[in-house]
Amino acid sequence: MEKHEKIYVAGHRGLVGSAIVKTLGSQGFSNILVRSHSELDLTDQRAVAAFFAAERPDYVFLAAARVGGIMANNTYRADFIYDNLMIEANVIHSAWEHNTKKLLFLGSTCIYPRDASQPIAEDALLTSPLEYTNEPYAVAKIAGIKLCESFNIQYGTNFIAVMPTNLYGPGDNFDLERSHVLPALLRKLYLGTCMARQDWKAVQTDFKKRPVEGADGKDIHVALGKLEKYGVRTNGCSGEVEVEVWGTGTPLREFLWSEEMADACVYVMQHVDWADLVRGKTGLRNCHLNIGTGSEVSIRRLAETIAAATGFPGKIVFNAKKPDGTMRKLTDPSRLHNLGWHHKIELSKGIDILYRWYLEN
Repeated sequence: MEKHEKIYVAGHRGLVGSAIVKTLGSQGFSNILVRSHSELDLTDQRAVAAFFAAERPDYVFLAAARVGGIMANNTYRADFIYDNLMIEANVIHSAWEHNTKKLLFLGSTCIYPRDASQPIAEDALLTSPLEYTNEPYAVAKIAGIKLCESFNIQYGTNFIAVMPTNLYGPGDNFDLERSHVLPALLRKLYLGTCMARQDWKAVQTDFKKRPVEGADGKDIHVALGKLEKYGVRTNGCSGEVEVEVWGTGTPLREFLWSEEMADACVYVMQHVDWADLVRGKTGLRNCHLNIGTGSEVSIRRLAETIAAATGFPGKIVFNAKKPDGTMRKLTDPSRLHNLGWHHKIELSKGIDILYRWYLEN
């Protein structure tokens, strides 16, 4: 990529897209093209085609997606599969139609089978059944991989798919219903800490910044009722503040700082072509790339680490009646390592940085 060339970042307001925009800017790329959802609905095929015809971006980072945690994935199954399929199909097709030089599609490691061998290499794709709770989202992301692969084979495009592991970082989604496990736990444990200290003003300020189901903190009793619904409560017998976590706490997860993921994406866009990932004449399948750390932590240990960072003095309760999701999902990032990129920020440091960011924002 040349510094002056036009680069379109789809989904620039999300955790992934905003990190990519920041990374591009820090590296001197000056012609970055963005559109908000109100300006361009990526599920609208005609609107996307018109945008590409008018702007003709040289490079595309496809980071736009409908995303969420286990509750959102399992509740809004139709929305997750439909919206993601439409976004991918429209952007990838228009990129081909208007001669985009290169496209980077961002998927998710949930594309891999529930019981895949660990750590998960790229070749595990489609070898056994998916985790059912997020199957619609995973199927949509697999379709995105296959769109890139198919356009490359039929039309000679240079479309690369990357599969980031679980991400966290500045600009994360802290909505208690729809967020992923790490930001949800960080917010719940912070608010639990405020409750333990009886710092009601801090609870109200938090709700004002990030309302929960319309509750904006003006009525502290309404706010506390919403927190109880999402598992942040005072035990009636002991008076101790408890924070509930779904599942047994035993599943293992891998986490990558979002700005490092963005750095990896820009690195791949600059230094890796699809042809570099093809292994001989028959190795056209599974040419996507994992982006991860290769290390994992249990949900229990994750909660304890966040509790330490926030100073939470209460009790963490695991609700085994709720689903655990996939028990283990560790990526094998060796293919990307062999191409020259490695992560640097470890989880405990990243959580400390994110907590400071949360308090300041």
